[in-house]
Amino acid sequence: MHTSQEGAFEPATGDDPATPGPLGGREAVVRTAFEGMMQIRRLTHTGHGDPGSVPAPWEVHRPVRAVALALEAAGIPASSVGPSGERTATGYRVCGGEAAGSVRVEWVGPPGGGAAAGEEEALAGCVTALRRLGWTVLLYRGPRRRRFLEVEAPPAASVARQA
Repeated sequence: MHTSQEGAFEPATGDDPATPGPLGGREAVVRTAFEGMMQIRRLTHTGHGDPGSVPAPWEVHRPVRAVALALEAAGIPASSVGPSGERTATGYRVCGGEAAGSVRVEWVGPPGGGAAAGEEEALAGCVTALRRLGWTVLLYRGPRRRRFLEVEAPPAASVARQA
């Protein structure tokens, strides 16, 4: 949820500090990054019926960044952490999944903040946003019956990764 020291954009993964200041500037940067990702799709999937509906090789090689950007661009809030790593906001958290090339999406928040109560509806919004962009999304229940998503590129996009 920040820009790096070199000024490069980094999508919010939910493990970042909260963004200080007005969000309008962040929204514009996210929109520009998302439009760039969609342009990459159009340029790399020229033979596909709808090039925007399949993750590009760039996304398949960087699934955590691509999924985080898709969620942030959809307006879904990311969680955030404080200086000592404590959760300070409820929202999505994107991290590497169990299988190579997969991503895990959780709905997390501060202790006692009610993240568990809202996770079903919130994760359903994540599913909608990601499937619209061509990602394969499966819903699971983990420890303490908490839900999470496993996200990966569809087989056609995975073949492009190996090429």
